[in-house]
Amino acid sequence: MDEVLQVELTTSERDVLLQGLRFVRRSIMLEQRDPEPSDEARRSDMLDNIQMLSQRLEATDPLATADV
Repeated sequence: MDEVLQVELTTSERDVLLQGLRFVRRSIMLEQRDPEPSDEARRSDMLDNIQMLSQRLEATDPLATADV
């Protein structure tokens, strides 16, 4: 089971993380290798994990937790 880690980020820090995730995603997608079943499965899992993390970060609304 994965451990849960909570981190507080500013909006600009979140944007930097999202930019980095987009870069890593593109790098994985452009990787030049002979396709083997194990490589394709690993690549697919990595892309799925990046997509889920990106969606979670994008869904984070920093104003939703602010006290008004």
